[in-house]
Amino acid sequence: MFKYVKHTNYPINIRKKDLRMAKYILTQFGGANGELAAAMRYFSQKFTMPDEKGKALLNDIATEELGHCEMIATMVHQLTKDASLKELEEAGLGSYYADHNKGIYPVDASGVPFTATYFAVTADPIADLMEDMAAEQKARAVYENLIDLAKDEDVLAPLLFLRQREVVHFNRFKELYEYYKKLGY
Repeated sequence: MFKYVKHTNYPINIRKKDLRMAKYILTQFGGANGELAAAMRYFSQKFTMPDEKGKALLNDIATEELGHCEMIATMVHQLTKDASLKELEEAGLGSYYADHNKGIYPVDASGVPFTATYFAVTADPIADLMEDMAAEQKARAVYENLIDLAKDEDVLAPLLFLRQREVVHFNRFKELYEYYKKLGY
């Protein structure tokens, strides 16, 4: 069962619009290395973990990743909410506007829509956990790239928080991977 708490894991309060940054950050919602792909990957993989320990960890992290989707969507919304159509077009978001207006839709920074092909489920706990560790490392790398691109402290702070969560998730998956290796999976 899920309990929804009506605030994000880290406060988001972006006061200046930045359409360029919104376009980049959107990749962490709908891109191959983004939060939605992670949430769906871990949620789908949890069912074939060999014990409750693995199922619980994947479920917990999948749920947290959905919270990260909410953070990313909130950031994109705050970065674009007062933008004019002309500003959106100038930022390369005209085609996005044509399809979604200022709605939050899962695409990457190039506008490629989210697809389930971004994640794998094998029912092999070792293979799946290796995939999960790689996914967390790729997400961390994307956050570091976004941090390099960000100029506003209101944007940087939540990106730094999200980057750190990728490191924590990697370490938790690594612990479970090593545990299962010792058990002979």
